[in-house]
Amino acid sequence: MAANGAHIIDIGGESTRPGAAEVPHGEEIGIGRVVPVIRAIRGEGLNVTVSVDTRKAVVARAAVEAGADWINDVSGGEFDPDMLSTAAELMAPIVLMHTRGLPENMNSARHYESLLSEVTEHLAARRRAAEEAGVPSWNVLLDPGIGFAKGMDHNLQLLRSCAALVQGLRPSPVLVGASRKRFLGTILGEPDAKRRVFGNAATVAASVAGRADIVRVHEVREMAQTARVCDCIYPRCRGRRQRREIAPVGR
Repeated sequence: MAANGAHIIDIGGESTRPGAAEVPHGEEIGIGRVVPVIRAIRGEGLNVTVSVDTRKAVVARAAVEAGADWINDVSGGEFDPDMLSTAAELMAPIVLMHTRGLPENMNSARHYESLLSEVTEHLAARRRAAEEAGVPSWNVLLDPGIGFAKGMDHNLQLLRSCAALVQGLRPSPVLVGASRKRFLGTILGEPDAKRRVFGNAATVAASVAGRADIVRVHEVREMAQTARVCDCIYPRCRGRRQRREIAPVGR
């Protein structure tokens, strides 16, 4: 992944796709899951940022102590009441994502009066909660949560309105993760998530055009190329950074 252009490796030991069941924290940390993988990456001496994808403070702590740099919490710090204070204590940057409910019931919460405003306001509120818990504002990153408690039209609207969303969430960096999501399979008529590469590329292009700072992907080489060309087409969208950050999914 690093050789193919990834700047961030996201390691997760629990699926949070719609309908997924919770994994006990001991299993999430243990053999074959989060901590051994992080230790192995650090043992290889890779010059890459490591992100731990977890909703649980105890897992986040174990991962950071094993060498992870970031915490990526799809619950926006709401699943575990100790998550934000743990991030503050560890001085670890944290990605806070927008969602509603839990993976097992999030699809029943896909009702919005004004999607863009509600997502922006919720994420701004989670940022304030993190700051109140002691997380420095510069350690907060935000994610609109493509595919989480959202239907296809909601996902398309967020991508279509990415520039407005990013502007509304500044100065926090914004991460967009649409890779292999179900709505792409619906559009493409492709049930196999691994065969949606060009659909994934379209979402990366939309994210770059919308000034997102980080794109979370599966096919690293292909999406790194997509992002690189888009950065040349839309040079104004590179903003404060000199390169687009590519964060592959590492489950």
